[in-house]
Amino acid sequence: MKKLPIGIQSFSALRKNDYLYVDKTGMIYRMIMSGRIYFLSRPRRFGKSLLISTLEEVFKGKKELFEGLYIYDKWDWTQRYPVIAIDWTRIKHSSAEEMEKDMSIFLKSRANVYGIQLLTEYASSMFMELIENVYQKTGQPAVVLIDEYDVPILDAINKSKETLDAIRDFLRDFYRVLKASDKYLKFIFLTGVSKFAKVSIFSVLNSPNDITLDEKYATICGYTQPELESTFAGHIQAAADYQNMTRNELLAAIKNWYDGYSWDGKSWVYNPHSTLYFFDKQLFDNYWFSSGTPTFLIELIKKRNDLTPLLSPATMVSSAYNSWDPDMIRETPLLFQTGYLTVKEMTFDSDKVPLYRLDFPNKEVAVSMKEQLLIAYTAYSFDDVPVLRSTMQQQILLNDTAGLENSIRKMLADVPYQLDGKSEAYYHSIFLLWMSLLGFNIQGEISTNRGRIDAVWEQAGEVVVAELKYNAKKKPETLLNETFAQIRNRRYYEKYLNRKVKLLGIAFTGKEVACKIEKL
Repeated sequence: MKKLPIGIQSFSALRKNDYLYVDKTGMIYRMIMSGRIYFLSRPRRFGKSLLISTLEEVFKGKKELFEGLYIYDKWDWTQRYPVIAIDWTRIKHSSAEEMEKDMSIFLKSRANVYGIQLLTEYASSMFMELIENVYQKTGQPAVVLIDEYDVPILDAINKSKETLDAIRDFLRDFYRVLKASDKYLKFIFLTGVSKFAKVSIFSVLNSPNDITLDEKYATICGYTQPELESTFAGHIQAAADYQNMTRNELLAAIKNWYDGYSWDGKSWVYNPHSTLYFFDKQLFDNYWFSSGTPTFLIELIKKRNDLTPLLSPATMVSSAYNSWDPDMIRETPLLFQTGYLTVKEMTFDSDKVPLYRLDFPNKEVAVSMKEQLLIAYTAYSFDDVPVLRSTMQQQILLNDTAGLENSIRKMLADVPYQLDGKSEAYYHSIFLLWMSLLGFNIQGEISTNRGRIDAVWEQAGEVVVAELKYNAKKKPETLLNETFAQIRNRRYYEKYLNRKVKLLGIAFTGKEVACKIEKL
C-alpha cells in the first residue's frame, strides 16, 4: 500500500515520495482554463495548502510530477510562469508592525530567487516591485497564490479594535497591489476560512470568482465516496480486519464519523484530516476537532447565549456568507465557514435566491462540539462527560428515579446564574440542551393529533417519551402527578406503541427537581 500523506502539504514531496494522492487535477485544469482570479473558502486542515502547492507545480511546468493524473496530457508544459506563493500562517502577524517587517523579509527572499533586488521601503510597494520585476526578468506574467489570506484577522478578532483595524488596513493596502499589477499577472488564487467584507480584498481585486459554493468545485477539497473507496482500498481492508468488521460495516462507520461535508447540498466529501488519521490509527476518534479546539467560537456562543444553530438545523442565505463582517459577528455563517456546520440541502425562495439548510456534518463534529459546550457551560471536564452520559443512560434504562434526579440536579447546579430562568420554556430548553450535549439523539416539540410532546428519544431499543413542567409555587410531587396525567390523557405514547415505551416525567421548582419513570 502507498503511504498516507499525513501532514504533507507539498505536492512535490507527496508525488516524489510515493504518497497516496486523490486526483483533483481535473477541477484544477477546468479552473485555470476558465478564469484568472479565484477565491475558495474551506475549513482548516481541509487540503487548501496542498491545492495551492499543486497549482504552483502546474504553473512551474513540473510535468513529471503529474504523470498518470488527469491534467498530464492536457496542459502545455512548455509554458512556465514565475510563481509568488504566500502562506500567511508562516508570516508573523500579531500586529501591523510585525506584519510589515516579516512580509518585507519574505518578499526580499522571493526576489533573491529571481536575482532581483528590491529597492522600495514598504511591504506593499515591495510586492508590486517584485511582480513587475519577475515579469521583466522572465518575460512571463506572474502567478500569485495566497494561502489562508484571513489568518491575521481571525487571530486578531479578540484583540483591541485599534490592533484589528491596523491589521485590516495593512491587508487592504497589500491586496490592492494585485489590481494595480493586473497587466503583469497570469493567475491569482486565494484561500481562507472566512470571507471578510471589510478587508476590501474583494473590492480591490478585479472581481474574483468565489467558487466556495460553486457546485463545479464542490469536491475540490476532501474525498468523495468513490475516491475514498478506490484510492484507499488497501487501507480500508486493513482497518476492517483490525476492527473485526466487514468492509461494508467499516465503510458505514467511516461515513458516519467523517463524511457529510457539502458546499452545494448535492456532493459530499469526507474530512481529509480525520480520514487519514483514522486509516493510520485504525481507531475512531475526533481527530479534526481535537486538532484545533474552537475556543473563539465557544466563547462567542456563550457570550450571545444562542445555541439555536447547534440544536436544530439552521437556514442561511448566500448573502449572509458573502458579507461576513468581523465587527458584527454572526454565529451561523461563522460556524459554516469554519466547518462546524455544513450544507445539507440547497433550495430556492420565491425570488429564486438560494437558501442553504445547515447542520452538523457528521458524528465527529456533532459529539465534539456538544461536549465542548457542555464543558464551557458547566464545571465538567472532558473526563466527566462520557461518565455522565453513561450514568444517565443507565439511570433511565434501570428506572433509577433517585439517581436521575441527582444527575439533573447536578446539571442545574452548574448552570451559571445568568442563564437561570423562571418559566417552563426555559427549563424545557435547558433540559433539551443538556440531553443533546450528553449525546442523546433527542427530538423536542413532537406534534401529535392530541398535543405536543416535550421530548422523545430512543435508548437501548426503547422509546422514551418525556414531559416537563415548571411551577415555582407547587410541590415537585404535585407537578409530577400533573405531568403523568397529561401524558396519559393525551396519549402521547400512542404513535410509538409498536415498540417498547418508557414514560419520563420531570418537575422543576427553581433548581429543585423531581423525576418519575414508568414502563408503559
